[in-house]
Amino acid sequence: MTMRKNKAGRCQEVRTLLLAVFSFFLFLSASFAAEAAEGTGGEKEVTLRVCSWEEYIDLGGWDEEDTIDLDSGDIIGERSMVEDFTDWYYETYGIRVKVEYSTFGTNEDLYNMLTLGDTYDLVCPSEYMIMKLMTEGRLVPLSKDFFDETDKNNYYIKGVSPYIRAVFEDNEIEGRPWSDYAAGYMWGITGIVYNPELVSREDASSWRILNNPDYYRQITIKDNVRDSYFAAVGAIKSDLLTSEEFLKDPDYQKNLEREMNDTSEETIARVQAYLQDVKNNAYSFETDSGKADMVTGKVAANYQWSGDSVYTMDQADEDGLKLAFAVPEEATNIYFDGWVMLKDGINGSAAKQHVAEAFINFNSRADNAIRNMYYIGYTSVISGGEDRRIFEYADWCYGAEEDDEDVMEYDLGYFFSDEDENKGEYVITAPSDQADRQLFSQYPSEEVISRSSLMDCFDENQMQAINQMWINVRCYNIYDIPVWVWIIVGAVTGILLAAGGKRLWGKYKG
Repeated sequence: MTMRKNKAGRCQEVRTLLLAVFSFFLFLSASFAAEAAEGTGGEKEVTLRVCSWEEYIDLGGWDEEDTIDLDSGDIIGERSMVEDFTDWYYETYGIRVKVEYSTFGTNEDLYNMLTLGDTYDLVCPSEYMIMKLMTEGRLVPLSKDFFDETDKNNYYIKGVSPYIRAVFEDNEIEGRPWSDYAAGYMWGITGIVYNPELVSREDASSWRILNNPDYYRQITIKDNVRDSYFAAVGAIKSDLLTSEEFLKDPDYQKNLEREMNDTSEETIARVQAYLQDVKNNAYSFETDSGKADMVTGKVAANYQWSGDSVYTMDQADEDGLKLAFAVPEEATNIYFDGWVMLKDGINGSAAKQHVAEAFINFNSRADNAIRNMYYIGYTSVISGGEDRRIFEYADWCYGAEEDDEDVMEYDLGYFFSDEDENKGEYVITAPSDQADRQLFSQYPSEEVISRSSLMDCFDENQMQAINQMWINVRCYNIYDIPVWVWIIVGAVTGILLAAGGKRLWGKYKG
């Protein structure tokens, strides 16, 4: 009896063990099946969480008159880019995709969102934030397949501007080039949008305009620490940056970036004093309202990103107001926004990474790059490679009419080709006033590019010092305190000192 009971118990243990092993193999089979479905065309849906700038992708809904009629064919955004992507991905790879698209307002907002636990697979920060995320080890490198130029669907690597490609390959963080982790999206420079009837081109061509009393309460400045710091450095170092000795130094570009990213105690103190003057002089610190303030005539000049300057001038043109764009002679910030994949989001999923890279490629297809440029006003990093539609679009936007007499030749060869013999093919005959308007803003001249500087990724101590400076500027300004307050403070201080002195004298006599 005992023997049978023990034997039954052992049989039960064997059955339990076999069941466990069987269940384990079922689990593995299901896992492999799921992975296969994700990677080879099964019906399992992949969710891609994207976070980018506000109003930074074509949302569709174009009217028929918005059609871009190029020689190569018409382009129109009927549906959103996200909707078109999900259909294209299913048609191309046989996998359903759900895109959860979110937005942020500034690079710092995005970083705070990530710090607080928000999870995304693909984000589109600016170059200095890309550098910061690389330094912190938060990014997933782009796959080798992404750089395969024989893959017809790899529109990015086949179409990115040779100039932009060189920038991403030549700039490194801790020995790793940007191009290993980031794919460019839009790029541009910073400068001053101004009303030429109220502001001279000479004044608009210096960062010193921001605290120029001739434009008291008529100019706006960016309400973020990095852009405002850059402009302030340009202003306080204007004499140095424009000196003949500095400009002719063989190491000019290296010296320029060093000076524009100077975070010494002395420079930070001078920047704070300058920005406090600006705060007292400017109409406002703003992030987005400056565009409308220029169009409605509330201000005469606006510190602006080149993409927003195109939008501002376009809107002003509709109201019969002609605005212009100037690049400060001291230096301009050349910025890049790029797509990067986050480790916390991708989390080792090959299927999710494939979708993320496909999203980058789809937005890099020439017609889609044009749609995004047309919709948001910024300049795509895509030149198109052998696909000439990007250049056709630039000519469609800014080329002169046949009966225009006051025209100029505007050379875009540096952006569209890295072969000298082909650069002559990329010259636009444009109205002469485009030398300081939309064309100049959309595609800066090679001369302007030569005096451009990147923003460095500052370390924790540098950012702490700069952020404290910014707090001092934005939250407290000694110049804002009215005279009558100082009189009262002085009187009260005098009374308290007198009363304290009497008490001390009384104790001394006693």
